[in-house]
Parts: sequence; C-alpha cells; structure tokens
Amino acid sequence: MQPELLARLTEWRRHLHAHPELSEREHGTAAFVQARLTELGIPFESDIGGSGIVATLARPGSNRSIGLRADMDALPIAEASELPYASQTPGAMHACGHDGHTVALLGAAATLARDDDWKGTAQFIFQPAEENGVGAKAMIADGLLERFPMERVFTFHNWPGLEAGTVAVHDSAVMAAGGRWFITLHGLAGHAATPHLTRDPIVAAGHLIVALQTIVSRNVDPADAVVLSIGQIQGGVVSNQIPGSVTLVGTLRSYRQEVREAVIKRMESVIAGICEAYGMRSEHEILSTGRAAINSPAERDLSVEAALAAGLAVRRDLRPSTTGDDFSFLLQQRPGAYVWIGNGPAAPDGELHNARYDFNDAILPAAIGWMTSVAKLALADRPQG
Repeated sequence: MQPELLARLTEWRRHLHAHPELSEREHGTAAFVQARLTELGIPFESDIGGSGIVATLARPGSNRSIGLRADMDALPIAEASELPYASQTPGAMHACGHDGHTVALLGAAATLARDDDWKGTAQFIFQPAEENGVGAKAMIADGLLERFPMERVFTFHNWPGLEAGTVAVHDSAVMAAGGRWFITLHGLAGHAATPHLTRDPIVAAGHLIVALQTIVSRNVDPADAVVLSIGQIQGGVVSNQIPGSVTLVGTLRSYRQEVREAVIKRMESVIAGICEAYGMRSEHEILSTGRAAINSPAERDLSVEAALAAGLAVRRDLRPSTTGDDFSFLLQQRPGAYVWIGNGPAAPDGELHNARYDFNDAILPAAIGWMTSVAKLALADRPQG
C-alpha cells in the first residue's frame, strides 16, 4: 500500500474514532463516508435501511458480482483511554473497531478503483446498526440485494489477541446467533415492614435467576454451546418498599437453531412456573439478531486463497466465538464468509467492548489486501452451481 494512502486512511479512522455514533444514529458517520467516496470518485447510493450506503464499482466484460460489508456504529460505552483522538461524544465510543472496518472498506474501494485487473461488479456495503442487530435486516428490507445484485458476500472483524494481520478462517460457524431478552415480573407493591401484604417480585426474581441458570447446565446437551446471561436487574427505588415490579435483561447465544428454540421454550416454562409459585404476572420478550454466522464451503476456501494471495498468514484452528453479528442475515440470503483479521496482542484492557480498546491502524493494509484479493478472486471465479 502506498504510504500516502495509508496515512490518509489512518487520519480518516482516527476522525471516526473521535466522533462515534450509536446504532441508528450514524448520520455524521454516513455523511463522512459519502464525502470520502465523493473524493474518490466512486458512485454510491445512501439512506438504505436508515443511514446505510452502497458504493458500486462496475467493469465491463463480466456479469459476476460480489458484496463487501463493513459496519459503522459505535457502542454506548464511555471511553477511558487517553488517546489524542479519543471519543468526543459523551457515553459513546468505537469499542469494537467499526471505525477501522469502515475505513478499511473505503480503502478497498479506493484500491479496486485504481486497479484495472478485474471485471464485474463490486458492491461496498456500509451498514448501520450492527450492535443492536437491526442494520443488516433493515438494509435487506429496503431492497439491498435486489437493487445492488451480489452473488456472494464477505466481511471481516478485527480480532484482539490474534497476530496482527493474520487472517482466521473458520470451517463453518464463526459467531453465534444472538439476541437480547427481557423479563418483567409484576407483583404487588407495599411497605417493606409488612411483606405479608405484598407479592414480592424481588424474591421471585431471585428464584428466577437461579432457575434460568439451570437451563444450560441441566437442559442442554453438553456438546452444544449455549450462553444464557443476565446483564441487568432493575427494581425498587427505596429501601422500605417492596416494589411492584422487577425487570431482568440478558442475552442468549447459541450455534444451532433447534437448540436455541428448545432453550427459549424452557425459559418460557420456567418463567410461567415462577409466576405460578410466587403470584406474579410476567411480560417477556426474547429477541433474535439472526442465526449463527456460518461460512459456506466455497467462500470459506476462497477466503483462505485470497489471504494467501495477499501474502497474509492464515489460521484455521481457532474456535468460533459466542459473540454475534447480524451479517448472519446476509449469509442467510447469499453464500459468503466472515473472517477475523488479527488486531495484535490484547492487553487486559484491550479486548473488544472495553473502554480502553483501540483499532490497530497497522492492520489496515492487511484488511484492505484481503478484501481486494477476495473480490478479484470471487469475480474471476466460475459461477456457483
């Protein structure tokens, strides 16, 4: 990569890091991407599924097409780093590296625009709202795949702890199916000194917490990986009152859809049992951000070939993660692959979603090299049957 292009991309990445925007609010980020595409002379369409953008490069001589995707949103985390380009947006930061993903895709578009050695159509998908799991689905609902034809789709995620610039390719599952869940137990409020005149949702919630934890340990085959975690408990405002309700919020992660459905059924049974035992009324919702991100075989192999062609090291031995990504919605519609690209050594506070995390600008050439390589190979490859 030319040093001047890398310096330019690094400046763009750090600008985005300093100006993070949360899911479904990426208006400034989208405007920045559009301005950079305009500078590069690459045509695009905006406002797809919200603030989504698709840039298109087309060369005559082939009807082959490919989609490359990057996510743009930040997290509701207050940055604790002392970087000169630390977040200037209170309560928001790029703690997952989507700033780097966005700029890497801009770099891939810029590189392919200067490269005459390919034919076909490359679609560059700048997706909003990955963190809350609605962005990919919204873009698809807005006609992404019909308006911007693509036979195959590819993306990457930076991965702390993996050697910088190394490409990890999984045989099948890469990330789990995710989704938040909400449970509110409604009891009967009253004075804490006369609990016999109330129906205490805090006590009921305590038993519900314990009961939910037994689902994975006692209702799921140990060979299946499932995560059922509680991240929030909300209830009560004063020490001498039994509250009227308590809300639990958590996440459910799994790889196999049939296992997920069985766990949800068991959760609903446990909720009903606790309500019956403690005189509660419940409201609950179990959301889904799609299915597990699973690489299709041909695209998995093409991703390895692309990495090697770009001169990058490849790892095939990493286990999938129980994190999730709504790229899975695209993988349900088109064959494709999701790879990890090493972000380098991770200090204790350098993991994803940490308040001191930062994307490693030194891996931009590797990310761009892999994306441009996979695009050229996919467009030159024979059609999939």
